[in-house]
Amino acid sequence: MNLRPEQLGAHLEKGLAPLYVVHGDGLLAIEAADTIRAAARKHGYSEREVLMVTQSFKWDDLFMAAGNLSLFGGDKVIDLRIPSGKPGRDGGEALGRYCANLPSGTVTLISLPELDWQARKAAWFAKLAEAGVAIECAAPGVAQLPAWIAGRLKRQNQTAPREALDFIATHVEGNLLAAHQEIQKLALLYPEGEVSLKDVEAAVLNVARYDIESLRDALRANDPARCARTLDGLRAEGAALPLVLWAVANEARQRASRAALLHAARIDRMIKGVARGDVWDEMLQLALRLTRT
Repeated sequence: MNLRPEQLGAHLEKGLAPLYVVHGDGLLAIEAADTIRAAARKHGYSEREVLMVTQSFKWDDLFMAAGNLSLFGGDKVIDLRIPSGKPGRDGGEALGRYCANLPSGTVTLISLPELDWQARKAAWFAKLAEAGVAIECAAPGVAQLPAWIAGRLKRQNQTAPREALDFIATHVEGNLLAAHQEIQKLALLYPEGEVSLKDVEAAVLNVARYDIESLRDALRANDPARCARTLDGLRAEGAALPLVLWAVANEARQRASRAALLHAARIDRMIKGVARGDVWDEMLQLALRLTRT
């Protein structure tokens, strides 16, 4: 079965499939995988085992994970990530055998980058798509981006005139992550209802010199000094704390660091005023923790 990202929610409301294959790059792929994991937790899949396919990865580990019982006595999620999008001959053969006998009590989530047409026609990918649900996370084209932005605004109970949607689309130049950040900024700055073109221009043009993407780049490079400088810059320019935390927490989810995610949850409580602490100092400590993983 093949689904678009916007169809995933309705599908999950009907129940979970034993296998999901998310392929695509960037925000939509991250959100689709997060949605599947959240649905699995809701349905009692209390344990998650993350497997990262690198050059030293042994495909027997996948079958061992499938055969191991949950430590907590419940169902489990096997979170298999193939960053290269190329499992190789041994991996392709292993994935075919895995699909032929999917483990019970398990939801398997396989994450892949954006695939070219050759990879989508490969035998191993065809077997995955046939055995489970494939979600292609393709970014909307330039012409469709204003409608996509309008849909995201609707999620936070906001609307904007067409010229404001076009303004955001032009500003982000097709970068969905940048668009997502601008949309979240509007939710932080303005109440529910219609946001005017003037309001959008004021929010979008007030971009901090040390932007969120710079922080993400520093985290990905495992550069603690750059992380510290960037966070100082964001703090000095009054960056919205929920946006900063969103960027850092997303990186923690990508690395499947449970300790870092718990740390991020504590910072979220501080931002909301239900826990005490220096939010910016905790944000720095979390970023430094991630550069060491």
